[in-house]
Amino acid sequence: MNFIKSMLLCAITLSFFACTSEEQKPEQPNIVWITSEDNSIHYMDLYDEHGAPTPNIEALANQGIVFNHAFSNAAVCSAARSTLIAGCYGPRVGSHYHRKIQTVPMPTGIEMYPAYLKAAGYYTGNNNKEDYNLVKSDTVWDDSSKKAHWRNRKPGQPFFYIQNIVTTHESRLHFSEEDFKTKKTITNPDDCFVQPNHPNTKLLKFTNAWYHDKIMQMDKEVGAIVNELKKDSLMESTFIFYYGDHGGVLPGSKGYILETGLHVPLVVYVPEKYQHLISQKAGSRSDGFVNFTDLGATVLNLAGINIPEGIDGKPFLGKDITHEEVESRDETFSYADRFDEKYDMVRAIRKGKYKYIRHFQPFNFDGLMNNYRYKQLAYKEWAQMHEDKKLNEIQDQFFNTKQAEALYDVEADPFETNNLMDDKQHTGKLKEMRQLLIDKMKSMPDLCLYPEFYLIKNAFDNPVAFGQKNKAKINEYLDLANLSLVSFEEAKPVLEKALVSDDWIKRYWALIVCTSFEKEAAVLKDQIVSISNTDEALINQVRAAEFLGMTQVSDPAKVMTNALYTSKDSNEALLILNSIVLMKDCLHKYKFNIDKNKIPEHTLNDKLVAQRLMYLEVI
Repeated sequence: MNFIKSMLLCAITLSFFACTSEEQKPEQPNIVWITSEDNSIHYMDLYDEHGAPTPNIEALANQGIVFNHAFSNAAVCSAARSTLIAGCYGPRVGSHYHRKIQTVPMPTGIEMYPAYLKAAGYYTGNNNKEDYNLVKSDTVWDDSSKKAHWRNRKPGQPFFYIQNIVTTHESRLHFSEEDFKTKKTITNPDDCFVQPNHPNTKLLKFTNAWYHDKIMQMDKEVGAIVNELKKDSLMESTFIFYYGDHGGVLPGSKGYILETGLHVPLVVYVPEKYQHLISQKAGSRSDGFVNFTDLGATVLNLAGINIPEGIDGKPFLGKDITHEEVESRDETFSYADRFDEKYDMVRAIRKGKYKYIRHFQPFNFDGLMNNYRYKQLAYKEWAQMHEDKKLNEIQDQFFNTKQAEALYDVEADPFETNNLMDDKQHTGKLKEMRQLLIDKMKSMPDLCLYPEFYLIKNAFDNPVAFGQKNKAKINEYLDLANLSLVSFEEAKPVLEKALVSDDWIKRYWALIVCTSFEKEAAVLKDQIVSISNTDEALINQVRAAEFLGMTQVSDPAKVMTNALYTSKDSNEALLILNSIVLMKDCLHKYKFNIDKNKIPEHTLNDKLVAQRLMYLEVI
């Protein structure tokens, strides 16, 4: 009897420890990401009355959550995907320039988030686009290729899998004049909504219809992936995320941090088995703001894996995440710098229904030539109508210089056409949003207060460490750049001092601010003329000539072309060429006669430089 009692006690004890061990084992659901390229919420009727039907995505939503406010932090592939894979803001870690000239390392102590899943026993597969501006280690993917598939995992192994759908990519709108004239779309062009900043032409209607067809095709591809999961009996154990990798793709969306470039669809299917990990009821919608920095953290949290310190995102699903807390989130931060061969520097912050945009170089008008963008016929027509003066004031904004800052009520004005900056009723909100952005940029700090070519040489071996070491200096540069937000009379004494500073970056930003003020700053022209002739930094000679050209003090062509010939850095030459194209296409349309034979060979061989030189008809 004592023996039987002992055996029973032992069995109960073993059972207790087995149960406890099972209870302590982390949740390991399967997770699938389905990514469609280049589409914002504006093209799906799940979000917008003018959008295309997407029944397969809606079927996922019926047993999941539709996120009404999901945002890419950048409006182009590599910058957006680098934010996703790292969970870090690009301007802090140096991963936000598109296309990359040089990859940057991950911040010290952080890995790309799939590496943590892989270490926890997951099969990690990506099929197949990466497009990272960060150095990827061998610890990230089991397979990242066209052959990657969850079926390649070991028996019983949990998996994290990404399937990229290219059907909606910008390139799919590079149809020809012949296509426009002869091909029919499933969607009736006459039924298509044309957004107010676009000309309401037959071509724009056709382009909208063509893209709606692509959205419907993409939805069928989503359905095909889901059917594979059903066939493998995985729907009850798999979270499915569907989202757009950033906005787009009609003119003025991809490549611009407007809502059409950033506000993406996000639907998360929740398997019944794991409903206990979600505090929100399946089949509902969430108004909480979700950023691309948050997606990796969310996957780790669903998988029961500790989230590494040092990333900028936080989970919005999984253990210890409440619906109420997620619903309280109401901010998103975004950035735009270089897109292929085109430079700018724009930052934005949205809080609730208000969107604040800071144009650090407002003279860089949005419609500045960007070769890949202008392969689309709708872009070409839009630009030609501007030249022919056939656009109304709202449609023409794209081709004109901007104000240094803008404030929009994006619920009342979803296409950001009515700048409330000068509306006295919104003065308090403008100041609040401006300070939010300044605080955000200073806390990082934002590396782009240095030109890219300087960062490549001096910071890209460890951008985060460089930023922390130079944080005080970077924030000084930001304060200087923000002088364009006050009156010229208030800014003038500080600018006068900065223009003769021993620090060439201070001179650089003082020149940019002067150009933002344009003719108001003409009283400083003598100092600026001196810089254009003698500054030790070639780029400052160019920035000075840029001011002199925009204010019609003098023709900038000679200074700029000489700088192009003299530069020994092809990345600096690319920035110089941006100013040359700006001067060629601005209101004053200066003429440039560039001698190919005077350009250094290493510069001529640079692919991005070549795009600018082709446009300038040099090569």
